[in-house]
Amino acid sequence: MHASTVRNLLVRGMIAGVLAGLCAFVMAYVAGEPSVRDSIAQEEIHQEGAHSAPAHQHGGEARQQGGEEEEELVSRPVQSTFGLATGVLVYGVALGGIASLVFAGCLGRIGRFGPRATAALLAGAAFVTVYLVPFLKYPANPPAVGNPDTIGKRTTLFFLMIVVSVLLAVVAVIAGRRLAPRLGNWNAAVAAGGGYAVAVAVACLVLPGNTDAIPATFPAALLWEFRLASIGVQALLWTAFGLIFGALAERALRPGKPAAVAAGEAAAPVRTAG
Repeated sequence: MHASTVRNLLVRGMIAGVLAGLCAFVMAYVAGEPSVRDSIAQEEIHQEGAHSAPAHQHGGEARQQGGEEEEELVSRPVQSTFGLATGVLVYGVALGGIASLVFAGCLGRIGRFGPRATAALLAGAAFVTVYLVPFLKYPANPPAVGNPDTIGKRTTLFFLMIVVSVLLAVVAVIAGRRLAPRLGNWNAAVAAGGGYAVAVAVACLVLPGNTDAIPATFPAALLWEFRLASIGVQALLWTAFGLIFGALAERALRPGKPAAVAAGEAAAPVRTAG
């Protein structure tokens, strides 16, 4: 593929990422923010209960918790609007750029699929490997839930699971292509997908679990609502990207008329009936 074509796809991928990020932001604000606010409220109630406990039962811990609260650097309304939009849009631009480059390398190499179908398959595979599989092993927790000291460890484990999932997906694609001449495209795809699922299950058993458990007092319905909203936002993000980028890529890759033919048509005399 020509360098100028790859550059055009990269630009269109970033545009598609911005548009998909806007869609995800709307859903995150409408469906995700209520559960975030409720989770923060639960933490505030828990802290107020701890502060009201007798000082002699908590000693120095009660005095430390009872001190002045740290002033927020960014207010909650700004976090839920401008901050959320900025984070989602930056994420959308990044995934759009990376996905467009992967698309340029996969087009015509994973089957006889056009630009729209290739973009849809790529977006679906990215959602599964980059988010859904790591989420099943290390599901997202609402803010203000869990021990803040374990955030670094949880983040590391989540990104490690992403790397493992993506590498196993690449191996599955390579294995599927090599099995296709003997088994056929459909059987090879099923075998590769089954192998990926088994390998992911083994990785989930080998990798350490999340030791920072959800407090027993935290409402289970609120936790489920937050995690369901998280999956929904990511699913909408990748679906919108696949559809938008597929249309933009198809338009960019559509062959145009040669300049000589176009010039000849423009110079041809117009015949009138008579």
